[in-house]
Formats: sequence, structure tokens, C-alpha cells
Amino acid sequence: MFENLQARLGEIFRRLSGRGYLQPEDVDAVLREVRMALLEADVHFAVARDFVARVREAAAGQEIWKSLSPAQQVIKIVHDELTRLLGGTHRELRFAPRPPTVFMLVGLHGTGKTTSAAKLAYHLKRRGRHPLLVATDLRRPAAVAQLEVGGKQAGVPTFTQPGATDPVAVARAALEEAARAGHDVVIIDSAGRLHLDEELMAELAQMRAAVLPSEVLLTLDAMTGQDAVTMAEQFTAKVGVDGLILTKLDGDARGGAALSVVATTQRPILFAGVGERVDALEPFYPDRMAARILGMGDVLTLIEKAQETMTAEAAETLERKLRRGEWTLSDFVEQLRQVRNMGPLDQLMDLIPGLGRLRGTAQIDERQLVRVEAMINSMTPEERRNPAVINASRRRRIATGAGVTVQDVNRLLKQFDEAKQLVKQVEGMGKRAQRFPKGGLKWP
Repeated sequence: MFENLQARLGEIFRRLSGRGYLQPEDVDAVLREVRMALLEADVHFAVARDFVARVREAAAGQEIWKSLSPAQQVIKIVHDELTRLLGGTHRELRFAPRPPTVFMLVGLHGTGKTTSAAKLAYHLKRRGRHPLLVATDLRRPAAVAQLEVGGKQAGVPTFTQPGATDPVAVARAALEEAARAGHDVVIIDSAGRLHLDEELMAELAQMRAAVLPSEVLLTLDAMTGQDAVTMAEQFTAKVGVDGLILTKLDGDARGGAALSVVATTQRPILFAGVGERVDALEPFYPDRMAARILGMGDVLTLIEKAQETMTAEAAETLERKLRRGEWTLSDFVEQLRQVRNMGPLDQLMDLIPGLGRLRGTAQIDERQLVRVEAMINSMTPEERRNPAVINASRRRRIATGAGVTVQDVNRLLKQFDEAKQLVKQVEGMGKRAQRFPKGGLKWP
């Protein structure tokens, strides 16, 4: 996400960092380039203009050209203003004081509304809630079936009324079912259209009045650029929107919608869709996203993903093995599986400081992880415990069993030795990162 903008800003700031001091005219030249980079990323011209004006004002107020590290000061100011542009602070979902809490998802066809409903249900279920999905998109062919499929993937029941024609009546019936069955959250997949029209807006307004949702969440396709901003303004004015879910951020190279929609609607982005899987929905943190855009990574999100795939008991066991020098190839393959469970490797690269800009040049081949697992599975229990016993004949046997070359096996054993040292370093980084507050990275 934001690949083009990240590349442009990275190049601008790399040139800036090569200067020992800055004059006011240097800052003006840099900001002109920043403004062009924002416009190329499909940021609304008024948003880009105001952003640059705020950065210029902050730079003048701090007199950065008199500081010892003026380039770092400029980057810090840009980070702070990007964070502000994206909403400032993370906002959690608001729950009703008495269950069930109702979340109503709205949006046009093709924006990922139905898929986001299932992802949101999965997200809340993982956090101890008991959601019920409700199918009220009755006019789109297969919309109800699509929600039922998503509900099964999320492990969440879906309320439907076959043959129904009144979506508001279906929503009311779903609330009664939720109260009866003990569901504390109701997620309504509302009607959509291919284009905005008054009939849709009237129906959604009627449903909102009938079910009184705690949040009306608008799904926006990040790849539609300024059309997403126009859509958000219309829904906000005619239906009432409390928060935004920005979908397909994993496929958007520009990202201008994300940088424009908060400023134009004054509504926060609560979640970002970053893939097709039911678990590919991330809470949206403005400061973390600003850091990603500037190529600074997102260590906190990376740690949270790791915590979701590894239990506390497993982490303690791994730490104990590392401390005693007992980490084996069996542990190594288990860690590879957990990395794969964290998400696509190219997305994980965005979270590691400095690696995001390598996505365009580095070849990310997830099949290599499959080959590594096959090689380890071809080893005997003794070989996994003690790779030192793997001589030339054993290497040939392992390569034949895994369908790879002996050179691949040699490479794996070398990488394992290096990984033992790397995991120790990562463990230390994780402990240090725990000192950061959950809200985001702090600047000195």
C-alpha cells in the first residue's frame, strides 16, 4: 500500500538527509516536491495544499534550519502532519451499554461491504464477542449466500429470511433473534447498489432509524481514489456515517483515498482491509500508517501479529530453548509456519523498518517456505535435534526425499545456524519494544 508515495517521499528525504544544513528556500523546494508526490498519489488538491501549508508553518515555527539535524526535523514534522491527516489517534468501536450492540455496514457494490462484515465478525469473535451476521442486501443476486459463506469462514452464524423483500423487517427480526440466542453484537450487511441513488439512501436512513446502530460503518474501496471521497461525502450527508472501513489497501499503490477521506468527511478510519482472508482486517492506527508511508515500518503491528499466532506458553518455551541453546530444526519449521500464519510475506516487509522500500526489487517467494518445510520433514528426529550429524550421504537422502538439490539442503543448514543468532536478536528487540505504549512509536 502507498508504494508510489512511499518511494517518492523516500527519495525526497534521502536527498534532504545528505545536507548538513538547510535554508528556508530549501524547505520550500522540498515541500513543493512533497505536494507533487501527494497529488500523484491521488490526494485531493485542497488536502495536499493544506497539508503542505501546515508543514511549512510548523517548520518555520521550529526554525529547523538552525537545528543540528534539520532533515530529521523535517521528517518528524511530516510524520506528525501525516498522522493528523489520517485522523490523529486510533478510535475503537463504540459498544452499546446494553447488548446487543448493532453495527450497520453500508456501501456500494464492489467496495467489499459483505466481505468486511464477515471479517469484522471474525475480528470481534477473536476478542471474546458473540456476533450475529445479518443479511439484508436482498436485491443483489447471491449477496445472502456470499455472507453465509463468509460467516462459515469466520465461524459466526448468519441470520437470513429466505424470500423476504423488506430489509428493515429482516433487521428487526434479527435483533429479536440476537436477544433470544444471547448474541452481544449484531452486524448488518445492508443493501447496496452499483451507483448512488436516492432510493438506496432512503432505505438506509429508514433502517438506521429502525435498528439504532451504535456505529454506521461505510466501506470504501481504496483503489477508487477520489471517487471514494465523493461516495463518503454523500453517505455521510444523507445517511449518517460514524466510521470508515478502507478496503483493498493491499492492492492500492497510491493510497490517496486514505489521505483524503478523513479530512473531507471528518470521520475516522477504524479498520483497513489488507487481503482476502477472513483475518485480513487490521485496526487502523494513524501514527503507524504514517510511519509505514515514510518507510519507517510498523514494529508494533508486527509484534501484535506475532502475539496472535503464538501463545504465551509457546513463547516461554521458545525463550527457554534459546536460552539453553536447545533450539532445533523442528522448532525452526514451527516458526516458519507461524510466520506464514501472520500473513503474506510482502505485507510483513512493510512492517519492518527499512524493508518496505525493497518490495519492488526483492523477490518474495513463499514457495521457498514450503520447500524448507519439506526438507525438514525429510529428516529423521535425530537430524532435526542435532544437524551436526547430517553428513554428505544424509544430505543427498534429504534432498531426494524433499525433491530439492543438495545445494538447497546445504543452504538450509547454513540459514538455520544464522537464524539461531537472529532469533536471539529479535527476542531482545521484542522485549525493548514492549516499553513503547500501545498507541504508537514516540519520537525523541
